[in-house]
Amino acid sequence: MKKRIGSYPRVRVEGYGHAVVSQAGAVLLVETVRKAGLDQAMSRTLAPWRKQRAVHDPGKILLDVALAVALGGDCLADVAMLRAEPDVFGPVASDPTVSRLIDTLAEAGPKALFAIRTARAAAREHVWNVAKHAAPDASGEVIVDLDGVLVLAHSEKQAATATWKKTFGHHPLMGFVDHGSGGSGEPVAGLLRPGNAGSNTAADHITTAQLALAQLPKKYRRGRRTLIRTDSGGGTHEFTAWLAQRGRWLSYSVGMTITEQIHQAVLKVPATAWTAAIEPGGEIRDGAWVAEITGDCLKGWPKGMRLIVRKERPHPGAQLRITDADGLRLTCFATNTSDMAIAALELRHRQRARAEDRIRAARATGLRNLPLHDTAQNQIWLEIVQLALDLLAWMPMLALTGKTRRWEPRRLRLRLFSAAAQIITTARRRHLRFARHWPWTDVITDALARLETLPNPG
Repeated sequence: MKKRIGSYPRVRVEGYGHAVVSQAGAVLLVETVRKAGLDQAMSRTLAPWRKQRAVHDPGKILLDVALAVALGGDCLADVAMLRAEPDVFGPVASDPTVSRLIDTLAEAGPKALFAIRTARAAAREHVWNVAKHAAPDASGEVIVDLDGVLVLAHSEKQAATATWKKTFGHHPLMGFVDHGSGGSGEPVAGLLRPGNAGSNTAADHITTAQLALAQLPKKYRRGRRTLIRTDSGGGTHEFTAWLAQRGRWLSYSVGMTITEQIHQAVLKVPATAWTAAIEPGGEIRDGAWVAEITGDCLKGWPKGMRLIVRKERPHPGAQLRITDADGLRLTCFATNTSDMAIAALELRHRQRARAEDRIRAARATGLRNLPLHDTAQNQIWLEIVQLALDLLAWMPMLALTGKTRRWEPRRLRLRLFSAAAQIITTARRRHLRFARHWPWTDVITDALARLETLPNPG
């Protein structure tokens, strides 16, 4: 009979190993950078900030920080985990060099932001072209969701103020391209704002929408093939008028606040005018109905706008609001889409809830807090976070299939990126050998094989 020594086997640590790479699964992100052409684009647009005889390329430095954030880092110093693996990530700049670059780009202000965003837009168009049927515009339409994010600050930082939730920090406004139910989503806009910035500030929504449109291929920067979705924060006269402006002709689906006028109009809707709401599969949504409101409620709003209201039995434990009626929860949104049934329009707007998943992923990828002090520095950090989220969206789009394409960043890190491997050098080439017993080794190797078959940019 053997004597038990505990629930886990005892392992002794002796000395150091050789030719072992930690975080070897991150090679998926490195290959995504290469196939997207993001390294070339960043190097080209950030060339004006490269000093003579500089050892490190500013574009490579910024991408290294983005890779560290994609792997779970939350500050500039976390780039050290890439520096420890030069065989996979190449030469990585020192912490002082990284900090100096961030300060330099922050001092450059809008010029540096424009350079970073230009590189991202060029890589995005290439990725979408290569992804083909897996791209978010495969149906000929692009959906952009705008939503605010509360980012807490645990120390005194520039522009950090009290928020509407009685916390302290910032209130950036973000834009995400929806990949649909089969994928995730990717960021296309990030506007850093003080914590006391309003949720329904039309000027901020217009600026964020402009940033988002500039990230899309040119054919989607105007016209009805681009849909802008927001919650009730975007339901303002100024923002809807900007979306529907002549020559822009964007489609929109924006939440609306239930005013007293809308509330009274809902009470006058006859029972026969209500249509059952539907689920994504086409089946009827239990306890939910939709109807279209016309009349005086549309006065002063853009021509062609439709006002659609939904009433639904509240979930158990939910409290009704003063604007609800007959024990049913009321929600309302406006759209200028005229060729769809109201039940389908309501389903399309309800799917804006996927933006909450994108926000959760952003918080898990460097947006839990803003690590720097100055607003200009934190705006650069916000661009780095978007670069990391781009890679975390493009890699599954190009290399993963089925359920794995919907994995969120935390699961990607745990199952794929954290896998260790042995590095072998043969015929002047480096090879990674992943453990056969790791449950997701096949997912990693299959994804790398798919990336290998993609055409190189340029």
